[in-house]
Amino acid sequence: MCTILKVRWTINPRTAPQPWIACSCCGGLKPFRSSGKIRLNANGKKLDAWLVYKCSTCDKTWNRTLFERQNVRGLSPATLEALQTNDLSWIRTQEFDLDALRRKAQRIDEFAEADVQKEVLDGTDSWTRLDIELAVTFPVSTRLDRLLATELGIARSRLQALHKSGKLQIHPDRADALRRRIKDGTSIVIDLTDETKPYPVQMSVASPQDDE
Repeated sequence: MCTILKVRWTINPRTAPQPWIACSCCGGLKPFRSSGKIRLNANGKKLDAWLVYKCSTCDKTWNRTLFERQNVRGLSPATLEALQTNDLSWIRTQEFDLDALRRKAQRIDEFAEADVQKEVLDGTDSWTRLDIELAVTFPVSTRLDRLLATELGIARSRLQALHKSGKLQIHPDRADALRRRIKDGTSIVIDLTDETKPYPVQMSVASPQDDE
């Protein structure tokens, strides 16, 4: 009899990273938040594009350059449409481009809060081993132990003990895997066969809508 429950957790961070930029109004470095708006400037066949940010203190705007003097013909139709329509999905991808942000700011605030969408892939109600596949849509600073403790209702100390005994396996694995930020494609397998104390795991492995 199959005793493994396979689930996928899709992690969606709630807040985009905020770069610290010199604010001319505040007179010092301040965190700037994305407005979710694109500014475009066309000069013949050349196009400039910026993502507009606002100071978290005074709302002073900062235009983060996405590209300058880009030949329109060099842009894909999908990208051009996204720019012209302020496509939220495309803009969100730019907001979470940490490499690009680091080229503009030495300090970037990241946020751990995220929404977790849970989906059962395979298994039965009588499972004793839980196989979790993580799908991380954008970079998020949430640690793996915090995610598991919050979503499964298992204390971090218990998670560490399970990991040390080999009953909690992480792929790819390393000694400090539980303390590292979550990554897309990470797989976690937890064996609860010998656990005598019940945990509120059964009700938390999948989102309510998946049980309907």
